[in-house]
Amino acid sequence: MTELIDTHCHLYSDDFKEDIAAVIARSRANGVKSIYMPNIDQSSIGGMLALEKSYPGYCIPMLGLHPVYVKEDFEKQLTAMEKLLTERRFVAIGETGLDFYWDTQFSEQQFIALARQMEWAKNLGIPIILHCRKSLEETIHEVKQSQDGRLKGIFHCFSGSADQARQVIDLGFHLGIGGVLTFKNGGIDQLVKTIDPRRLVLETDAPYLAPVPHRGKRNEPGYLKLVAEKLSEVTETPWEQVAENTTRNAEELFGVAG
Repeated sequence: MTELIDTHCHLYSDDFKEDIAAVIARSRANGVKSIYMPNIDQSSIGGMLALEKSYPGYCIPMLGLHPVYVKEDFEKQLTAMEKLLTERRFVAIGETGLDFYWDTQFSEQQFIALARQMEWAKNLGIPIILHCRKSLEETIHEVKQSQDGRLKGIFHCFSGSADQARQVIDLGFHLGIGGVLTFKNGGIDQLVKTIDPRRLVLETDAPYLAPVPHRGKRNEPGYLKLVAEKLSEVTETPWEQVAENTTRNAEELFGVAG
């Protein structure tokens, strides 16, 4: 079976607490060869690392502070994560970024947290996973300011314009494509036709953003095949080629190719 990589899945979420083994089994059955888990805050680290232990080489953790969880204690959280980065290896920093959708009370602190985490990624030579809800222009600007040739990563759940996609690619980053691609008015089905396939990776963002026909229900990594099939359809590319391309892109980005 052609294999896929889910580059963004919150598998440690309580939504999967009751049936995680079945979720993993369905994921494997649908050709998902590995799942990359973005961290949220300090409270999610334990569950994420437990999954890594239970499914070594399959559930792969990343470390970062999600912008929505940047609050009064963000410095304390970052310090704890920075310490953990000296104690063990993580394949990427994330997810971090900016989010001005829910609340802008801590927007200044979000910029500080993002800058610090970009430095981690550069110093460690690993990718960074960027969340940019209602903040794509600002996130692109911050990456441009920090880019010195060492930054790489994914603009997660990309839903911007063709010009913004070009800017992201020019910065050396990939676009994360997930369930929104299958939405009737998602807006990126035409965009992906114009993107260099070497700059696309697949993601679910499970348990969120389930693709059609599961929209509105719990998402899971086994549904990644639906995203790949939709990308195949809109780009008129054989689905096996889509799977091969996106898997290779992810493996090269995370340093596991070959």
